[in-house]
Amino acid sequence: MSQRYEPRSALARAIHHAEETLIALILGVMTLVTFVNVVLRYVFNSSLIWGLEVTLILFAWLVLLGMSYAVKVTAHLGVDAVINMMRPGPRRVMGLLAAALCILYAALLMKGAWDYWAPFAGLEQTGGRWFPTGFIQTRDRAFYETDQVPMAHGLAVWLGNLVNQGEAYDKLPRFIPYFILPFGVGLLLIRFVQAGIGIALGKRSALIVSHEAEDQVADVAHMNKDD
Repeated sequence: MSQRYEPRSALARAIHHAEETLIALILGVMTLVTFVNVVLRYVFNSSLIWGLEVTLILFAWLVLLGMSYAVKVTAHLGVDAVINMMRPGPRRVMGLLAAALCILYAALLMKGAWDYWAPFAGLEQTGGRWFPTGFIQTRDRAFYETDQVPMAHGLAVWLGNLVNQGEAYDKLPRFIPYFILPFGVGLLLIRFVQAGIGIALGKRSALIVSHEAEDQVADVAHMNKDD
């Protein structure tokens, strides 16, 4: 049967609630911006010019946060027909092998995410094709901005002084929405490591949800009983 995630410490509960709140907030803002744009377009013949871009940014944040959250709560779907035929020992070995491959993939993805985001934040990329060999001189792309997303003037000046060599931004700088790349992938890497440790300690059996259909049937079975 699938395992439900239950945070066991105060810190774990705080992080878990913060993740769920952030994901719910992103969904709510996406829905609100889209709804307002529809009303403006069809009722007032107007629109939020930045609405589509904000929705796309939030959708990217939702996906990249959701992938690590799904690993944590064991919500990713997968095919477990073969591993369910194995004994507990070989099944654990297969789970550990899958976790190791996922950790390797996430580590490679983390390097790529940092190397893509770093120039937009005025930082340096890492050297090496596969394994980071240190930081290398990188062309500064901190001046890149989003197309339409506005920002407060005071914040634009402060960020310009901090990142953009003293030049204030006119629009939201790209390094802010792009920050989800290293952040989300970093969370994914941490969650794969935690999942691997959980499999090794016997606290979880796999990286994927198991028998999710059976669980759903069991949850609603009482509705089909005769009165």
